[in-house]
Amino acid sequence: MSRLFALHGRESSLVIEQAASGLLWRHWGARLPDELLAGPWLEAGRPVPTFSLDAPIPLTLVPSFGLGWYGQSALLAHRAGQDFAQGFADCSVVPDGDRLVCSLRDAVAGIAVQLVITLDPETDVASITTSLTNIGDGVLDLHWLAAATLPLPPEAQAVRHHAGRHINEFAEQTDRLGQFIWLRENRHGITSHGHFPGAVVLGPGTTDHAGPAWGAQLAWSGNHRQLIERLDDGRSQWQLGGWLAPGEVRLAPGAQHDSPAVLACFSPHGLGGVARGFHAAVRGPVPQRPRPVLINSWEGFYFDHDPARMMALADAAAGIGVERFVLDDGWFAGRDDARTSLGDWWVDPRKYPDGLKPLADHVRGLGMEFGLWVEPEMVSPDSEMFRAHPEWALQLAGRPLATARHQLVLDLTRACVTDHLFDRLSALVADLGVAYLKWDHNRDLAPAGDAEGRAAYGRQVRATWALMDRLRAAHPSLEIESCAGGGGRIDAGMAARAQRFWASDCIDARLRIGLQRGFLQFLPPEMMGAHIGAERCHTTGRRFSLAFQALVAAQGHLGLEFDLTRLDAAERARLAGWIAFYKAHRHLLHGNVWTGTAGDGVAWHAAGGDGEWLLIVYRTEIMLQRHAAPLPLPFIDDGLWQVAEVRPGEIRDAHRYSGAWLAQSGLVIPPGKPDTATALRLRRV
Repeated sequence: MSRLFALHGRESSLVIEQAASGLLWRHWGARLPDELLAGPWLEAGRPVPTFSLDAPIPLTLVPSFGLGWYGQSALLAHRAGQDFAQGFADCSVVPDGDRLVCSLRDAVAGIAVQLVITLDPETDVASITTSLTNIGDGVLDLHWLAAATLPLPPEAQAVRHHAGRHINEFAEQTDRLGQFIWLRENRHGITSHGHFPGAVVLGPGTTDHAGPAWGAQLAWSGNHRQLIERLDDGRSQWQLGGWLAPGEVRLAPGAQHDSPAVLACFSPHGLGGVARGFHAAVRGPVPQRPRPVLINSWEGFYFDHDPARMMALADAAAGIGVERFVLDDGWFAGRDDARTSLGDWWVDPRKYPDGLKPLADHVRGLGMEFGLWVEPEMVSPDSEMFRAHPEWALQLAGRPLATARHQLVLDLTRACVTDHLFDRLSALVADLGVAYLKWDHNRDLAPAGDAEGRAAYGRQVRATWALMDRLRAAHPSLEIESCAGGGGRIDAGMAARAQRFWASDCIDARLRIGLQRGFLQFLPPEMMGAHIGAERCHTTGRRFSLAFQALVAAQGHLGLEFDLTRLDAAERARLAGWIAFYKAHRHLLHGNVWTGTAGDGVAWHAAGGDGEWLLIVYRTEIMLQRHAAPLPLPFIDDGLWQVAEVRPGEIRDAHRYSGAWLAQSGLVIPPGKPDTATALRLRRV
């Protein structure tokens, strides 16, 4: 007899049918009643199509190859060429509060799989993990294991995802779904700049703020794969998992392979509803302390370090309200450019003859935290570390050591390497009182062979996570920023270890509007590093006003990245005003987020909640219309609202509106030139 198992959130439900042929997907989508009446059982309630098996196999939790499932399989494995076909008829489901523990067993193929599915009733975000155990004789070669296979209804019409490259991450893409396989794969070894491991599937008419949307993202910092395939019953399946290199996972009898977690969210409130669900899930129950405004030395000084100049930068930063000072690349032994010295993690005596402690003490004496740039996973061929331990680099016998940015990747699967790195980093943190590490990773993995010549991609990711976890356990107050040439390692797996992501090495304010919107589809604003740079952007050459840069950077965790000592008194005062503006509003900026576009070169970003919002309206192009159209504000609820323009130290043009008017008819926004922005404070009165 079949049986249904359901998990319910506030606005979504997830339903599995336990049948004789296995565990079948019945529903993931809109909220269903607590007491379900599902009609005919899926296994027995459908006619057999022509030219089919007499008992065709519906979509299961783990669709498998070789026994009548002709769609994409969630599992591909074999044992010396045998046991290539799998089927899980021996299944059980154990409800446990807000989660289901699903066990599947194939005694013939010698494989056991366990899925743990949790649905948070507050955020509507499901977390799914899959573990596979070799219960047979002999080594099991695993080629693919989906971390989750998700069902999509027939009305799933399009998929919103993101492509990109270094200095142009999170480029929005939308593809129609049809009678084909939509496939995205990443084999860069890290999350990558151009293949974010997640997407949002859209229904008919779904917008930023309304309509059904199904979102999923893989919590994994390495190679990954996701696909969407239309099935014979009009539904689609969506698989996400870690991409495996040939021979990467070979399980001895009794050994287990654990997938990364998948976070999945259904919302009836469009793309924004999915984003807010993800934000709440990634944040967890304990909020971060207010995000300190920081200054980073990189674009102001690059490798040109001098203690007096850095202390002068710290003085200037503290004088305008900066709360964290980060010394970027160039501080360690022999590091005059990107060609040398990675791995030699001791202070360069030529640049800092008295070490870094005087600078760190000076920074703290000004009331700021001291942060430091490191790139622990890398080694330069021209370094003391590599000359002493060339075997520590990832490599393959007979293959050239391919460099990128003149550097190699260390093999963190070796305990001696991670022990060495932990000792060096822990000593720096303890000796200098480092509160913050900007942890960089400036190249892809190629080749990625370990000491035995096996592919080490996934183990490298887990070893990196373990090193970060170990370091933070030893120094509980330490914060880490994840950077990989900017946005090359941004994902929910790293979010469990890093408190900040450097979203891109490009801080061009106009480009950042779309880039940051893509980031915010999956991760919360307080984790998004966003900086005010020099008036002329170093990566694009475009010039932007301070006000425009400040209001773009205000979407995330605000920082500065240029030489403040070159500013005159009036310029410093204006910058201090924008820092004070950010501090006054960061409790709103790091709350609920709504984003949108309004045509005619207008984009907007609103953040807050509980009767108070900060709305920022951006103009990126010259107006085509002679008059700006009103901007509906779907996040505003009923009641009376006061709307006022806010600037540093100034509130002006306050007016009152009914909430219904703002939500339906909209707010008339002021005209403006390209690359300008206006901030408005909305309060319920």
